[in-house]
Amino acid sequence: MRSRWVKPLAVLVVVAACTSTGTTTSGPGTTGGATGPGTSPPTATGGTVRIGWGGSPDSLNPGNGLLTEAYTIYELVYDTPIGLDLDGNYVPELAEEWSVSDDGLTWTMKLVENARFHDGTPLTSEDVKFSLELWRDNEDFPFLPSYPDVFTIEAPDPTTVVLTTEEPIGNFESRMVFMYIVPKHIWEEIDDPVAYDNADMIGSGSFELAEYRQGEFVRLEANKDYWGGAPNIDGVIFQTIENPDARVAALRAGDVDMITEMPNTAISTLQSDPNIEVVIGEPLAPGLSDIFFNIVPDELCPAEDGVCSGHPALKDLQVRLALAHAVDKQQLIDVALLGLGTPGISLVPTGLGGYFNSSLVDYPFDLDEARQILEDAGYLDTDGDGIRECKPDQSCDDLTFRFNYPSDSDTAPREVEMVSAWWKEIGVATVVQGLDPDTLTSVCCPTFDYDVIRWGWGSDPDPGFLLGVALCSEIDSGFSETGYCNPEYDALYDQQATETDPETRREIVWQMQEILLRDLPYIIPYYDLTVQAYRKDTFTGWRTDATKLALEDPTSLNVIRPAG
Repeated sequence: MRSRWVKPLAVLVVVAACTSTGTTTSGPGTTGGATGPGTSPPTATGGTVRIGWGGSPDSLNPGNGLLTEAYTIYELVYDTPIGLDLDGNYVPELAEEWSVSDDGLTWTMKLVENARFHDGTPLTSEDVKFSLELWRDNEDFPFLPSYPDVFTIEAPDPTTVVLTTEEPIGNFESRMVFMYIVPKHIWEEIDDPVAYDNADMIGSGSFELAEYRQGEFVRLEANKDYWGGAPNIDGVIFQTIENPDARVAALRAGDVDMITEMPNTAISTLQSDPNIEVVIGEPLAPGLSDIFFNIVPDELCPAEDGVCSGHPALKDLQVRLALAHAVDKQQLIDVALLGLGTPGISLVPTGLGGYFNSSLVDYPFDLDEARQILEDAGYLDTDGDGIRECKPDQSCDDLTFRFNYPSDSDTAPREVEMVSAWWKEIGVATVVQGLDPDTLTSVCCPTFDYDVIRWGWGSDPDPGFLLGVALCSEIDSGFSETGYCNPEYDALYDQQATETDPETRREIVWQMQEILLRDLPYIIPYYDLTVQAYRKDTFTGWRTDATKLALEDPTSLNVIRPAG
């Protein structure tokens, strides 16, 4: 999911599972919170966990969610047919088993028999059928329609769901992982599901919504009748603390029990506190930082919402190539992340294993080369003010770009400052402004009312989701953030979407990454690690021993217990 947008996790993806190559590591002395002096006996229960994070859910309606924080709440309040564990494996959730016919066209899921919604109503196959059709048939939802769009769905009995496709697919499990099951008896009465605020948020998950104040907090109570086993705690409060230093201070003071994100500069300080454990690992959704450009063609500007005010010079590949040569990715990692990351190059992160094209060769950091590229392309500084002028045939004065970033990011302000300084050295000026995620979303897509944005993604278990961001067809939908359009790329995307041979599909996915690196709608500065911290003296049992790290995930919140 997204640092900015969670961007759920798949768009016309194929392949049943991905293999993670990441490793979760902990800070010195990590115990995982399972045992140790002062911890509670394994039967202790109760208490409310307080979690500090930098953002807030943008919508309680799963169909409308864009931000990472929203999907964190969905995972706790709703169930899906199939789950994804912290080791990257697809596991039973509402569907206790599933199978496919010999011809590969019919999938059958057998549901658990004892699931109930928070209002006590039994959850049946009719709710699953209704939910999948709800997400499939409402195209104004930004992301969820892409998961069930290939299925015809039937519910022949209360615990059986049958899904058919016109051609075989290899990614059935990944299509089910984010299909949040909502109660039919409530949602079928809603005239406009897209406009529905879902304030009551009735699901069947291990936690239920108690109170929500946008930009302040989300309070959840444990579902003591949860069909999968009640959580050990009474509830959890997600507290929005936008200032990263204040978030760290809150953890040290005991005002919160865990923080989902923090500046890497705070690691050593927190590690010196005997009551705090710092954990570092691969994110549950492999993440990447990106810098992207508004290059939407004039003829493809969305008719209804498009502003399309991007700087004309950014449509020139030579300008983007010069900017790419003027970003020192390793320096960004060393300064902003204190080394906790690896240089990026592709929209497919390294955390997706073999789908990452390891043969790609990046544009080296070379300011002289960047200057020469701009010079040769006709971008000169004739008045000596340090900023290159646009070419005569462009409707602009000089190379001054608006440069935006999400204000809830701990590292983006410093990164944008560094990048702007490098670009200034090659004669490119920036007007830097941090925007809250909702505002940044509104200027991004599909309005295209920006020049350059630094943001970030969290990935699906399958590469098709992030690769779908660059499709021509997604410019109007708001899924495309750059306006990039290349029919060659689109044709390859269609091929990988129906390719069931893993090796053949991998080759296609590698070729798509080569095209994006060549055309440069994106600069990918790095793939980062997740850094989280919790207090050992308040709750114990946090899940830190898996391949991926996400202390806010149900895998931790369902099992932690009060400490002594």
